[in-house]
Amino acid sequence: MKLRIATYNIHKGVTSLAQRPRIHSLKRALRSLDAELVFLQEVQGQHDLLAVRLDSPLLTIAQHQFLAGRLYHSAYGMNAVYDHGHHGNALLSRYRIMSSENFDVSDHALESRGILHCVIETEYAHVHCFVVHLGLFAGSRRRQTEALIRHAQQTAPADAPIIIAGDFNDWQNQLGDMLRANLGVFEVFDEQDVKDGFGDYLRRLTGRSAKKTPARTFPVTMPWLRLDRIYVRGFKVESAQVLQGVRWSRLSDHAPIIATLELVHPRRSKR
Repeated sequence: MKLRIATYNIHKGVTSLAQRPRIHSLKRALRSLDAELVFLQEVQGQHDLLAVRLDSPLLTIAQHQFLAGRLYHSAYGMNAVYDHGHHGNALLSRYRIMSSENFDVSDHALESRGILHCVIETEYAHVHCFVVHLGLFAGSRRRQTEALIRHAQQTAPADAPIIIAGDFNDWQNQLGDMLRANLGVFEVFDEQDVKDGFGDYLRRLTGRSAKKTPARTFPVTMPWLRLDRIYVRGFKVESAQVLQGVRWSRLSDHAPIIATLELVHPRRSKR
Protein backbone atom coordinates (compact mmCIF):
# COMPACT_ATOMS: atom_id res chain seq x y z
CA MET A 1 0.00 0.00 0.00
CA LYS A 2 1.27 3.44 -0.94
CA LEU A 3 0.43 6.69 0.82
CA ARG A 4 1.04 10.17 -0.51
CA ILE A 5 1.25 12.58 2.42
CA ALA A 6 2.00 16.26 2.98
CA THR A 7 2.72 18.56 5.91
CA TYR A 8 2.15 22.30 5.77
CA ASN A 9 2.07 25.23 8.18
CA ILE A 10 -0.60 27.36 6.47
CA HIS A 11 -0.06 30.54 8.56
CA LYS A 12 -3.77 30.77 9.46
CA GLY A 13 -4.72 30.97 5.80
CA VAL A 14 -3.51 34.56 5.33
CA THR A 15 -0.50 36.17 3.69
CA SER A 16 2.46 36.94 5.95
CA LEU A 17 2.59 40.71 5.50
CA ALA A 18 -0.78 42.03 4.33
CA GLN A 19 -2.86 39.43 6.23
CA ARG A 20 -5.01 38.83 3.16
CA PRO A 21 -7.05 35.60 3.07
CA ARG A 22 -5.66 32.88 0.82
CA ILE A 23 -8.00 30.07 1.78
CA HIS A 24 -9.39 29.48 -1.75
CA SER A 25 -5.88 29.38 -3.22
CA LEU A 26 -4.79 27.10 -0.39
CA LYS A 27 -7.59 24.67 -1.14
CA ARG A 28 -6.69 24.54 -4.83
CA ALA A 29 -3.00 24.10 -4.02
CA LEU A 30 -3.65 21.29 -1.55
CA ARG A 31 -5.92 19.49 -4.03
CA SER A 32 -3.13 19.68 -6.62
CA LEU A 33 -0.92 17.58 -4.32
CA ASP A 34 -3.28 14.59 -4.65
CA ALA A 35 -2.33 13.50 -1.12
CA GLU A 36 -4.26 10.95 0.93
CA LEU A 37 -3.13 12.52 4.23
CA VAL A 38 -2.43 16.21 4.87
CA PHE A 39 -0.95 17.34 8.20
CA LEU A 40 -1.74 21.04 8.78
CA GLN A 41 -0.56 23.54 11.38
CA GLU A 42 -1.82 27.04 12.27
CA VAL A 43 -5.33 26.20 11.12
CA GLN A 44 -8.06 28.57 12.31
CA GLY A 45 -11.13 26.82 13.65
CA GLN A 46 -12.78 30.17 14.31
CA HIS A 47 -11.75 33.60 13.01
CA ASP A 48 -14.57 36.09 13.64
CA LEU A 49 -12.44 39.26 13.51
CA LEU A 50 -11.23 38.62 9.97
CA ALA A 51 -14.72 37.65 8.82
CA VAL A 52 -16.15 40.93 10.15
CA ARG A 53 -13.31 43.05 8.78
CA LEU A 54 -13.68 41.61 5.29
CA ASP A 55 -17.48 41.13 5.49
CA SER A 56 -17.14 37.55 4.25
CA PRO A 57 -19.55 34.85 5.53
CA LEU A 58 -17.20 32.22 4.07
CA LEU A 59 -14.59 33.14 6.69
CA THR A 60 -16.91 31.96 9.45
CA ILE A 61 -16.41 28.36 8.28
CA ALA A 62 -13.68 26.46 10.13
CA GLN A 63 -10.67 26.26 7.85
CA HIS A 64 -10.14 22.51 8.25
CA GLN A 65 -13.75 21.90 7.20
CA PHE A 66 -13.48 24.20 4.20
CA LEU A 67 -10.18 22.67 3.08
CA ALA A 68 -11.56 19.15 3.52
CA GLY A 69 -14.69 19.78 1.47
CA ARG A 70 -16.20 16.52 0.25
CA LEU A 71 -12.86 14.96 -0.60
CA TYR A 72 -11.47 14.45 2.89
CA HIS A 73 -12.43 13.50 6.40
CA SER A 74 -11.00 16.00 8.90
CA ALA A 75 -10.01 16.28 12.54
CA TYR A 76 -9.03 19.44 14.39
CA GLY A 77 -7.15 20.08 17.63
CA MET A 78 -7.80 23.49 19.19
CA ASN A 79 -4.69 24.93 20.84
CA ALA A 80 -4.54 28.74 20.99
CA VAL A 81 -7.78 30.49 22.05
CA TYR A 82 -8.35 34.25 21.86
CA ASP A 83 -11.31 36.65 21.99
CA HIS A 84 -12.15 36.42 18.29
CA GLY A 85 -11.36 32.78 17.61
CA HIS A 86 -8.86 29.95 17.94
CA HIS A 87 -6.35 27.96 15.92
CA GLY A 88 -4.53 24.65 16.12
CA ASN A 89 -3.54 21.57 14.14
CA ALA A 90 -5.64 19.56 11.69
CA LEU A 91 -5.52 16.35 9.70
CA LEU A 92 -7.20 15.82 6.34
CA SER A 93 -7.61 12.16 5.40
CA ARG A 94 -9.16 10.30 2.51
CA TYR A 95 -9.37 7.32 4.86
CA ARG A 96 -11.80 7.08 7.72
CA ILE A 97 -10.52 8.66 10.91
CA MET A 98 -11.26 6.05 13.56
CA SER A 99 -10.37 8.27 16.50
CA SER A 100 -8.84 11.65 17.25
CA GLU A 101 -7.41 13.17 20.43
CA ASN A 102 -5.73 16.50 21.00
CA PHE A 103 -3.41 16.35 23.98
CA ASP A 104 -2.07 19.49 25.62
CA VAL A 105 1.71 19.92 25.68
CA SER A 106 1.75 23.61 26.64
CA ASP A 107 4.94 24.30 28.58
CA HIS A 108 4.37 27.84 29.83
CA ALA A 109 1.77 30.60 29.83
CA LEU A 110 3.08 32.35 26.73
CA GLU A 111 2.38 29.51 24.27
CA SER A 112 -0.54 27.12 23.91
CA ARG A 113 0.58 23.94 22.16
CA GLY A 114 -1.09 20.61 21.48
CA ILE A 115 -0.44 17.46 19.48
CA LEU A 116 -3.28 15.96 17.46
CA HIS A 117 -3.29 12.14 17.46
CA CYS A 118 -5.51 10.40 14.91
CA VAL A 119 -5.84 6.73 14.02
CA ILE A 120 -6.54 6.15 10.33
CA GLU A 121 -8.24 3.03 9.02
CA THR A 122 -6.78 1.65 5.81
CA GLU A 123 -7.35 -1.70 4.16
CA TYR A 124 -4.01 -3.04 5.40
CA ALA A 125 -3.28 -1.33 8.73
CA HIS A 126 -4.38 1.21 11.30
CA VAL A 127 -1.96 4.12 10.96
CA HIS A 128 -1.23 6.37 13.95
CA CYS A 129 -0.84 9.98 12.83
CA PHE A 130 0.53 12.78 15.03
CA VAL A 131 0.21 16.40 13.89
CA VAL A 132 2.87 18.48 15.62
CA HIS A 133 3.60 22.18 16.14
CA LEU A 134 6.20 22.59 18.87
CA GLY A 135 7.19 25.68 20.86
CA LEU A 136 9.64 28.48 20.20
CA PHE A 137 12.00 27.67 23.08
CA ALA A 138 14.47 24.78 23.03
CA GLY A 139 13.63 23.53 26.53
CA SER A 140 9.92 23.54 25.74
CA ARG A 141 10.45 21.63 22.50
CA ARG A 142 12.44 18.94 24.30
CA ARG A 143 9.79 18.48 26.98
CA GLN A 144 7.04 18.47 24.34
CA THR A 145 8.92 15.82 22.37
CA GLU A 146 9.28 13.73 25.52
CA ALA A 147 5.50 14.02 26.04
CA LEU A 148 4.92 12.97 22.42
CA ILE A 149 7.15 9.93 22.89
CA ARG A 150 5.35 8.88 26.08
CA HIS A 151 1.94 9.29 24.47
CA ALA A 152 2.94 7.33 21.35
CA GLN A 153 4.43 4.51 23.43
CA GLN A 154 1.23 4.29 25.48
CA THR A 155 -1.28 4.48 22.63
CA ALA A 156 0.33 2.96 19.52
CA PRO A 157 1.15 -0.78 19.48
CA ALA A 158 4.86 -1.50 19.09
CA ASP A 159 4.34 -2.82 15.53
CA ALA A 160 1.87 -0.13 14.41
CA PRO A 161 2.85 2.17 11.55
CA ILE A 162 3.37 5.76 12.69
CA ILE A 163 3.56 9.13 10.92
CA ILE A 164 4.65 12.20 12.91
CA ALA A 165 4.58 15.38 10.84
CA GLY A 166 4.47 19.11 11.29
CA ASP A 167 6.38 22.22 12.31
CA PHE A 168 8.96 21.22 14.93
CA ASN A 169 10.60 24.68 15.18
CA ASP A 170 13.75 22.62 15.71
CA TRP A 171 16.15 24.82 13.79
CA GLN A 172 19.16 23.36 15.67
CA ASN A 173 18.17 19.77 14.74
CA GLN A 174 18.19 18.51 18.34
CA LEU A 175 15.02 16.40 18.50
CA GLY A 176 15.34 13.83 15.72
CA ASP A 177 17.68 11.48 17.55
CA MET A 178 15.27 11.34 20.53
CA LEU A 179 12.43 10.26 18.25
CA ARG A 180 14.58 7.74 16.39
CA ALA A 181 15.88 6.12 19.58
CA ASN A 182 12.56 5.91 21.43
CA LEU A 183 10.00 5.30 18.69
CA GLY A 184 12.02 3.62 15.94
CA VAL A 185 11.07 6.29 13.41
CA PHE A 186 13.17 7.97 10.74
CA GLU A 187 12.79 11.23 8.86
CA VAL A 188 11.83 11.11 5.17
CA PHE A 189 15.01 12.92 4.13
CA ASP A 190 17.35 10.70 6.20
CA GLU A 191 18.43 8.70 3.18
CA GLN A 192 18.80 11.70 0.90
CA ASP A 193 21.99 13.72 0.52
CA VAL A 194 20.71 16.93 2.12
CA LYS A 195 23.54 19.47 2.04
CA ASP A 196 24.28 21.34 5.26
CA GLY A 197 26.76 23.91 3.95
CA PHE A 198 28.99 25.19 6.75
CA GLY A 199 28.02 22.23 8.98
CA ASP A 200 29.34 19.80 6.37
CA TYR A 201 32.57 21.81 6.16
CA LEU A 202 33.10 21.69 9.95
CA ARG A 203 32.49 17.94 10.04
CA ARG A 204 35.07 17.37 7.35
CA LEU A 205 37.60 19.40 9.36
CA THR A 206 36.88 17.62 12.66
CA GLY A 207 36.37 14.14 11.23
CA ARG A 208 32.91 13.80 12.79
CA SER A 209 30.28 11.69 11.07
CA ALA A 210 27.48 13.56 9.33
CA LYS A 211 24.31 14.10 11.35
CA LYS A 212 21.05 13.21 9.64
CA THR A 213 19.77 16.47 8.23
CA PRO A 214 16.18 17.47 7.42
CA ALA A 215 15.37 19.72 4.48
CA ARG A 216 15.14 23.52 4.60
CA THR A 217 11.55 24.83 4.60
CA PHE A 218 11.55 28.34 6.13
CA PRO A 219 11.15 31.07 5.03
CA VAL A 220 9.51 29.89 1.85
CA THR A 221 11.02 32.60 -0.37
CA MET A 222 14.56 31.60 0.56
CA PRO A 223 14.48 28.50 2.79
CA TRP A 224 17.26 28.44 5.36
CA LEU A 225 15.84 26.91 8.55
CA ARG A 226 14.92 23.21 8.84
CA LEU A 227 11.65 23.51 10.74
CA ASP A 228 9.20 21.09 9.10
CA ARG A 229 9.59 17.33 9.29
CA ILE A 230 7.94 13.99 8.54
CA TYR A 231 9.02 11.04 10.72
CA VAL A 232 7.70 7.57 9.88
CA ARG A 233 7.77 4.00 11.18
CA GLY A 234 6.64 0.92 9.26
CA PHE A 235 7.07 2.61 5.88
CA LYS A 236 9.79 3.01 3.30
CA VAL A 237 10.14 6.32 1.49
CA GLU A 238 9.69 6.28 -2.25
CA SER A 239 10.17 10.06 -2.64
CA ALA A 240 10.27 13.26 -0.59
CA GLN A 241 10.31 16.85 -1.79
CA VAL A 242 10.07 20.41 -0.49
CA LEU A 243 7.73 22.42 -2.71
CA GLN A 244 8.90 25.89 -3.69
CA GLY A 245 8.15 28.52 -6.29
CA VAL A 246 5.87 31.49 -6.77
CA ARG A 247 2.65 29.59 -6.07
CA TRP A 248 3.74 28.42 -2.63
CA SER A 249 5.47 31.67 -1.68
CA ARG A 250 2.12 33.46 -1.96
CA LEU A 251 0.30 31.13 0.41
CA SER A 252 2.37 30.83 3.60
CA ASP A 253 5.74 31.62 5.15
CA HIS A 254 6.58 27.88 5.25
CA ALA A 255 7.19 25.56 2.31
CA PRO A 256 5.19 22.30 2.32
CA ILE A 257 6.77 18.85 2.24
CA ILE A 258 5.26 16.08 0.12
CA ALA A 259 6.29 12.43 0.42
CA THR A 260 5.24 9.10 -1.05
CA LEU A 261 5.42 6.18 1.39
CA GLU A 262 5.00 2.44 1.00
CA LEU A 263 3.83 0.26 3.87
CA VAL A 264 6.60 -2.23 4.65
CA HIS A 265 4.56 -5.20 5.93
CA PRO A 266 0.96 -4.78 4.75
CA ARG A 267 -1.56 -6.89 6.64
CA ARG A 268 -5.17 -6.93 5.64
CA SER A 269 -7.45 -5.86 8.45
CA LYS A 270 -10.01 -8.34 9.72
CA ARG A 271 -13.55 -7.56 8.65
